[in-house]
Amino acid sequence: MPPGSDLPDRVRDVLALARTDRRAATRALGALSLDEQVAVVCQAPAVRRAELLELVPHPEQVIPALPEAELVFAVKAIGRADSGWLLAHATDDQVRACVDLDAWRDFAPSPDAIGEWIATFAEADDDTLLRATEALDPELLMLWMHDRVEVHQNASADPGWQPPRGGATIDGVYYLVSLRANEDFEILTRLLGLLFESDQARYFRLLQAVQWEHPSDNQEHALRWRNGRLADLGFPTWEEAAAIYARPRREEIEKLPESAPAVDEWHLPVFVPDLPTAADAELSLFRAAAALDDDGRRRFFYAFLALANQVAVADRLPLGDAESIPRAIDKAARIASAGLDHLADRHARPASDVLRRVPLVRLFRVGAHLDRAEGAP
Repeated sequence: MPPGSDLPDRVRDVLALARTDRRAATRALGALSLDEQVAVVCQAPAVRRAELLELVPHPEQVIPALPEAELVFAVKAIGRADSGWLLAHATDDQVRACVDLDAWRDFAPSPDAIGEWIATFAEADDDTLLRATEALDPELLMLWMHDRVEVHQNASADPGWQPPRGGATIDGVYYLVSLRANEDFEILTRLLGLLFESDQARYFRLLQAVQWEHPSDNQEHALRWRNGRLADLGFPTWEEAAAIYARPRREEIEKLPESAPAVDEWHLPVFVPDLPTAADAELSLFRAAAALDDDGRRRFFYAFLALANQVAVADRLPLGDAESIPRAIDKAARIASAGLDHLADRHARPASDVLRRVPLVRLFRVGAHLDRAEGAP
């Protein structure tokens, strides 16, 4: 993003002050409400968010108020080595979202990505490392550890038993042998050492699970927990999301519903200040939305973001990347606009009337099958 382009005036002003007069920038931010401070941070380029969070008078209040995905974007843009202090203030829900959004590859967790997040927690301090890993599903920790170490148990009944070569132990009972030549082993043993001192039941449970439990079982359980949390953030499962590319039935084109569809509201994981709903908007979808009443526009806002989330999941866009949701929003708007234009012409109805009555997912499905090149990737 070029400096100052497409930024609200107050964000541009605070960013300029941050370069020339940091005390004045802090005063300017301190004069804003908490919600306004969050808005300034989220509307700033991701690479400059840490700079703003260093300037707010109370980062321990602002960071927990950030939408979950926005914190992920900030950490990745700033660099994990410099982001530990942000995660020291993160809530348990934000910590889980960091891993849910960024540490999975399709339907499987990535041990390498999990390790990167755990290393970021460790950059903060021991308390953050303990608290953050406790917030994660134990199945994810087991999968990460299983990929990193072999666990051997001291066979005390066997007088000839010898510790494994290169094995490290914390308790004299379990010995760990590193499977990879990287820094994960140091962080892993540091975490286990902290657990041995603070929560021995969890310490022994983890080691026994790595030694005896099958990774595929833990992965299945971890996927189930993740799917539930992502659903709370508006992201469906892939099977549900892929239905947006199903061919519309004949009656879905030939008949318009009599009443408006039900629309749920949910906690948004990204900061979306507004959609470009205006009479002169480029796309017909947003022009039609501008003609709705206040309640209709609010329903459209949530329905459209739900559609964009479906597109992101169906197209397997990386949910932890800042570019993915804007890409999904752009595609959802273009294809749903095509479907809206088609149904409005076919039924000789104003586009706003069609939009009021037809679910956005149906408009998208119609549009996707008008031009198959715009369909599923």
